[in-house]
Amino acid sequence: MAAPRPNTRALLRARRLGPAALLSFLVLVPIAPAEAAELVIYSARHYGNEPAFDAFTKKTRITLKTFNASSAELFERLKAEGDRTPADMLIAVDAGNLWNAARAGLLAAVDSPVLRANIPAHLRDPEHRWVGLTVRARTIVYNTKRVSPSELSTYETLGDPKWKGRLCLRPSNYIYSQSFLAAMIKRRGEAKTEEIVRGWVTNKPVLINSDTKLIEAVAAGQCDVAVVNHYYLARLVAKDPALPVAIFWANQQTTGVHVNISGAGVTAHTKNRDHAIRLLEFLSSPEAQNLFTDAGFEYPANPEVGPHALIAKWGKFKTDDINIAAAGEFQTAATRLADRVGYK
Repeated sequence: MAAPRPNTRALLRARRLGPAALLSFLVLVPIAPAEAAELVIYSARHYGNEPAFDAFTKKTRITLKTFNASSAELFERLKAEGDRTPADMLIAVDAGNLWNAARAGLLAAVDSPVLRANIPAHLRDPEHRWVGLTVRARTIVYNTKRVSPSELSTYETLGDPKWKGRLCLRPSNYIYSQSFLAAMIKRRGEAKTEEIVRGWVTNKPVLINSDTKLIEAVAAGQCDVAVVNHYYLARLVAKDPALPVAIFWANQQTTGVHVNISGAGVTAHTKNRDHAIRLLEFLSSPEAQNLFTDAGFEYPANPEVGPHALIAKWGKFKTDDINIAAAGEFQTAATRLADRVGYK
């Protein structure tokens, strides 16, 4: 509701009578209370958002309304809604999903000095349409009763014949696998990546469509090694510290561990751009990063923030620092490569 317009003649009369009369007039003018701002978040990240969101609302009095669905569902919803969308921000898991949303024109460019200061360049879109908020390391896990860490070194060596019948992988049609292969293509080239993946396929890996089930298969001896996102192991170890599965940081003498993100961008048709940018900047801050990473055992994207104590015990590791936009840029090439080599 708009505030009543003051009586212009009365205001002029008060000015002529001096400061005291003017102050008295202004105090008596009724001012309507400001309406509380609200942001609508479309989120494919279904866990760990609330503590950071609550902290933002407490700090700013801006309320956040969240609609949860898969990245694909949110992508289609934003396309269908167009400039009528109520969404102010999209949160997605995997850089490939964010890249696709940006390419479709669903995200707006936000060239923020705060985001540039808080988040390393390789975890941000080069065109400023999205930014990483948490980091997911996709690396090797192994059965501690059947494998010595001295037997492990790189993703490439999982194609060694000694791992035949002992390797578990996620199917190639899953976004984590596609982004992993896409980053390898960006880093190593398509021919070299194809050679690596052919080695895996030759070892007849067991394909399991769940990182949690991959780890459970390793623990049960169904396979001895697998490639998974680190936080799935952290969740299982938090429940069962005696789980006979450990993490191995791949490629420490070469390219480093493949990493991906969960991240966010301001929607192209937001009606609350300034507030949405303020939220995005807050989510990159140390305060919010601690809340995010503690909830899900992910690594913070802000390098000033340390990881959860459980995963800190796993030690520091070298990461592959190519820009993660490669996950989207080479997604189609990765899919075709998997088809060529018979990686289902």
